[in-house]
Amino acid sequence: MTGSGTVSRRSLLKGATACAAITAAGGFRIVELAMAKSPEDAASSLVRWGMLIDTEKCASDCDACVSGCNSEHNLEGMGRPETDAQWIRKLDITDNQTGHVSSLPMLCQHCENPPCVDVCPTGASFKREDGIVLVDKHTCIGCRYCVIACPYKARSFVHENLHNQKSYSPRGKGTVESCTFCVHRIDNGRTPACVESCQSDGNGAMVFGDLNDKASEIAVKIKSEPSRQVREDLELNTGVRYQNV
Repeated sequence: MTGSGTVSRRSLLKGATACAAITAAGGFRIVELAMAKSPEDAASSLVRWGMLIDTEKCASDCDACVSGCNSEHNLEGMGRPETDAQWIRKLDITDNQTGHVSSLPMLCQHCENPPCVDVCPTGASFKREDGIVLVDKHTCIGCRYCVIACPYKARSFVHENLHNQKSYSPRGKGTVESCTFCVHRIDNGRTPACVESCQSDGNGAMVFGDLNDKASEIAVKIKSEPSRQVREDLELNTGVRYQNV
C-alpha cells in the first residue's frame, strides 16, 4: 500500500459521475474544520501552511511518512494496490542526464490556485483560509473531476466499504479524498503525522510550518536554500516545496 514508481525527472518537473454513499465516521463534517476549533481560532489568511522536503535526506527504502499517514488515518489496504487509498506515496525520480535517482514523497500540494477546487461542481473541494485544501465528504458526489484535474495524482476514490474510521478523519465510500496536512493536528498545535514519523523513524527530510512567518524554520530554509515546486510551469504556487531535485 506504500506505492512506488519510477518517472523521468524532466517529465515530472516540466511536464464518471457516481452517487456517493456517505458513511463519514461519527457524523463529523470535514467542512467544520474550515472553522478550526472555534470562531476565535478560525483558520486565518495570515497563515499559509507548507511543507519542505529534502530529497537528499529521503531514502528510497524508507516509508516512515507513508506508514505514519496510513496509521493516523487508518488507510487500510484492501488487497487492490491500484485502487487502495494513497494520501502520500514515494516516487523514484531519475535525472536523465546524470542518472542520479532521488526519492520523492508525493502528496496533495495544497496549491494556492488548486485545480481540484476549480472543477468541483458541488464545492466539496475547497481551500481553507490558511491554504489547506480539503474535501467535504457530505457534498462530494464522487464525480472524480478533481482526480482528473490534479496534476500530481494526489487524490484517491474510495471504492470499498470502510471500517474502524477515525472520528477526526471522516471518510466515505463513493467519495474522493487526499492528504489533509493532518488538519486536526495543526488546529491543536501539532505537526502532520508524516512529518512526525519522518523525524522520529525516518531521516528528518520533512519540515512543516507557516510559510508567511519569516522567522519559521521552513520560511528561513526556503529563503536561504534552493528549493522548487513540482510543475512550476502551472503557476499553482504549491504549499509543498522540494530541495535537491
